[in-house]
Amino acid sequence: MSVWLQESRAYPNGAVCTPHYLASAAGAAMLAEGGNAIDAAFAANFVLAVVTPYMCGFGGDLLAMVWNGDPGDLHAYRGVGRAPSGATSKFVRDQTGQNEMPTFGPHPVTVPGAVEAWFTLIDKFATKSFGELAQRALHYAEEGFPLTKRGAWFFTQSAFLYDHFDLPDFHEYYGDVAAGDWMRQPQLARTIRALADHGPDAYYRGPIGEAIAARLQLAGGCMTSADVAAHAGAWVDPLRAIVRDVEVLEMPPPTQGVTALEALRIVDGLDLGAADGPARQHLLIEAVKLALADRREYLGDPDAMTTPPERLLDDGWIAARRARVDPERAVDARPRREPDGGTIYMCAADRDGMLVSLIQSNFSGAGSGLRVGEWGINLHNRGSAFVLDDAHPNGLGPEKMPLHTLIPAMSMRDGRPWLVFGSEGGHGQAQTHTQLIVRMVVDGDDPQRAISAPRFTIDPGTGRISMEDHFDPAWIDDLRRRGHDIEVVRGYRHGPGIAHAIQCLGPGYLCGSDPRAEGGTAGL
Repeated sequence: MSVWLQESRAYPNGAVCTPHYLASAAGAAMLAEGGNAIDAAFAANFVLAVVTPYMCGFGGDLLAMVWNGDPGDLHAYRGVGRAPSGATSKFVRDQTGQNEMPTFGPHPVTVPGAVEAWFTLIDKFATKSFGELAQRALHYAEEGFPLTKRGAWFFTQSAFLYDHFDLPDFHEYYGDVAAGDWMRQPQLARTIRALADHGPDAYYRGPIGEAIAARLQLAGGCMTSADVAAHAGAWVDPLRAIVRDVEVLEMPPPTQGVTALEALRIVDGLDLGAADGPARQHLLIEAVKLALADRREYLGDPDAMTTPPERLLDDGWIAARRARVDPERAVDARPRREPDGGTIYMCAADRDGMLVSLIQSNFSGAGSGLRVGEWGINLHNRGSAFVLDDAHPNGLGPEKMPLHTLIPAMSMRDGRPWLVFGSEGGHGQAQTHTQLIVRMVVDGDDPQRAISAPRFTIDPGTGRISMEDHFDPAWIDDLRRRGHDIEVVRGYRHGPGIAHAIQCLGPGYLCGSDPRAEGGTAGL
């Protein structure tokens, strides 16, 4: 739903957009209590970590952009963990007998970065403590919350997936659930209390970190408590690209932020026509395919990259890629199997103009399939994006960061924030960013119209394009004639990702929340 919030002399109290109604309510309540945008964002994020553990949680990573309300006052934080010091391609091959990085189990678990990121951002921007911000999350962990039909489906599908790979942790704890069941997580409540009382040291240099390392070693992994203790996030400079009259800001590697910017720069020089149609969708698909191919080839840990991300955005590079686009025919996508992810994206704004774009993830649903039972933590599997190729910038290695799909974003006009936006959806995130920005910048759509519009998603593993069934069937026929391999999928399902956006209108905010989720926009 859209909500237009206005006030004559100042910003309204704010707005929060999340993929779950309990989280949106928690963020709005924090704004009503006088909290700022970062307070609201974390109150909502902590609730999401409890009510959607099949997407995010205390065992995952986090990235965020924060505009602090003053010109030029933009901050970006990379809460991304690294592989253990003993992680090598040879170790994984010897342990698994395989030549590809496993998707589940102990080996794709990198050090979780979200907890450190929470405390770092709270220390810099928040007006309230972790304990105050986590009160509602603690309540839902201890006292429980009702499962929606959608939530029960995710729990059931996650359990089925991990059972298939002989990873019983998830199913043993969560069991068989149905819509309306009451979900309690007392072990996770113990973690929240420990963090409120002792801060991040309880996690990284205390009993929680020791338990994480012990669980992974029991499963055959090589992470040690020293690896967990060594974790540190980092402040980073966003990458930027101009699209028409808008400057789009994305996170730098190891994220795929440059992929969204590259696709947008390619598209910006093409003739998109006066109105949307199959010809435009063809050009968007071709631009995204080229950007995804460069992601696969060049991105990884920034310290291991030999091609700097800025090179992928310079005029000569973009012109060469744009020249490969045939306006009438599809080009082979050169597919390669890559793991996909489970993530939450959310954004928040307050009356003083502070803006937060935040994304947090377990990667593949509930993550690796391994759970630190005594602390209620599902460990993510972000390292499954590594490749077992020591020469590749995304090759597995000691203390390396894997390629990340997570990309919170902002856009500026005339040096001031214009849009706070992002999406979950793994490989679909950069694709969704491209489609949303084109709809808003080229067509002038408001956030809700752009988010609700039908979307396509290219599967990097097959090259097949999923198109939602509320695309015009004649468009799909036209695209097939151009050579695209298209699968028509149910509209508003989870697959295309779940996007949210807040547009800054000077005295107010115009917000959009994805109908593909069970969340929404809450504003004051």
